[in-house]
Amino acid sequence: MPAKYFPELCIENNSKIVLMVLDGLGGMGGIPGEPGGPTELMAAKTPHLDNLAGISSLGSTLPVARGITPGSGPAHLALFGYDPLQYLFGRGALSVAGLGMEQLRTDLAARINFATIDNEGRITDRRAGRIPTETCKALCGKLEAQISIPNVEVRVLPEKEHRAAVIFRTDPPLSDAMADTDPQDVGVPAKPPMAIKEEGRRTENVVRAFVDQAFEILADETPANALLLRGFSGRPDLPDFGQAYRLRPAAIAVYPMYKGLAHLLGMELIEVKGAEPGDEIDALLEKFDAYNFFFVHIKGTDSRGEDGDFDGKVSVLEQVDVQIPRILEKRPECFVVAGDHSTPSSMKSHSWHPVPFLLHSRYCRTEGRIGFSEDACKTGHLGQFPAVEVMQLALAHAGRLEKFGA
Repeated sequence: MPAKYFPELCIENNSKIVLMVLDGLGGMGGIPGEPGGPTELMAAKTPHLDNLAGISSLGSTLPVARGITPGSGPAHLALFGYDPLQYLFGRGALSVAGLGMEQLRTDLAARINFATIDNEGRITDRRAGRIPTETCKALCGKLEAQISIPNVEVRVLPEKEHRAAVIFRTDPPLSDAMADTDPQDVGVPAKPPMAIKEEGRRTENVVRAFVDQAFEILADETPANALLLRGFSGRPDLPDFGQAYRLRPAAIAVYPMYKGLAHLLGMELIEVKGAEPGDEIDALLEKFDAYNFFFVHIKGTDSRGEDGDFDGKVSVLEQVDVQIPRILEKRPECFVVAGDHSTPSSMKSHSWHPVPFLLHSRYCRTEGRIGFSEDACKTGHLGQFPAVEVMQLALAHAGRLEKFGA
């Protein structure tokens, strides 16, 4: 089950929980090449979050463990109360699920990044300039139509911008014991497909054939003349979120991967008419009476951080802040503002830094001082704690946990 106390202690009532996840929320301070100075959250003008912090409890979460930089999948699983070390699978499965594609038990999925390489085969941009999604769709169609591997059905599915997914369907099934070809760096070539266990040797040959053909097909494209693979995964088997916590959960997300994770956990997906924070809050308010748990995912904070765009991340935080009063007007019994991990724009990547956390409820111990930032959170009442404990805190503050023991 997601956590050791559930579902025995969970009770059903009319209370509502809103978990807003600002992807990559945490920062380190400074701009690329110039560390130090305020973080994006410190620099942003967020009067509503600042005021809310004074009547809430603050703390910092550790997605996996100290010093461990998490991927988005395990970091979100932790927020939902699933031990990311126990429920371990690749990002490919999330991408496929988010696209509404059913992954069979025998399917192997992987995440694709379209990328740019120079004449020497060195990566110059791991995201190919964040190509338009329409370009991504065209490239995926081209690859799926031209790649041929004996006895293997290959599906190439566009996700969003430079991201896509691939499914390898064959019998007997392939192994997910494969290393990523994405080196997570520029100025170096893509890594060759490589099995990490003996059981992955056959898969290695299949993936190598796919990559070799894909590079030939993409060679004349600009800027997406290469691809990188990561997150090889079979279909995961996860306990149902709603059953575990006795909730009617719904997910509000724009990015396919997070829809995929919510779908795998059994959450209902709410349609969002647009891609801005305000559009997501519109969807929340429209469906507020239909569910009692809402996962609201904001992607822009992470995207701007990965791009090294300090001001862009600040802007997204400020856009979110404007929406806070609209959520509070609905008076959810527990409102949580969290991040799955930190994405400092000064690093242009995910990092291991603790993540700011805010919990608002009539039952919380309030901080009594205004301000929502990394500094404020590190001295908050909740202290620094594992992200896997977020759900039990939310449930307790919504009056949804019984006493443990006599």
